[in-house]
Amino acid sequence: MKVVAAYLLAVIGGSPNPSADDIRSILESVGAEAEDKRINHFLAEVKGKDITELIAAGREKFASVPSGGAVAAIAVAAPGSGGAGGAPAAEEPKKEEKVEEKEESDEDMGFSLFD
Repeated sequence: MKVVAAYLLAVIGGSPNPSADDIRSILESVGAEAEDKRINHFLAEVKGKDITELIAAGREKFASVPSGGAVAAIAVAAPGSGGAGGAPAAEEPKKEEKVEEKEESDEDMGFSLFD
């Protein structure tokens, strides 16, 4: 991921086709380890491809990955929704009420032997 992030930073910085040296210098500037093998593999995969097309293809792949909350929301909305009204609002988690301990007075600290 750090190689991808450095590549995108280089593209945003004005280099349409960043080199391995560009990526390496970005990674080293933040103290990250620059692994030449990973950088070269990544550059071979994206060579000659448009960055916007790569991002669009990545979004499509990422959309197919299930994530915790989204799957549950879809499952709740699907039965009986019929396209009208949308999904029901999620319930707020109940907040635990904080019970304050009763302060004991200075006179009675609970040490009396005889009541």
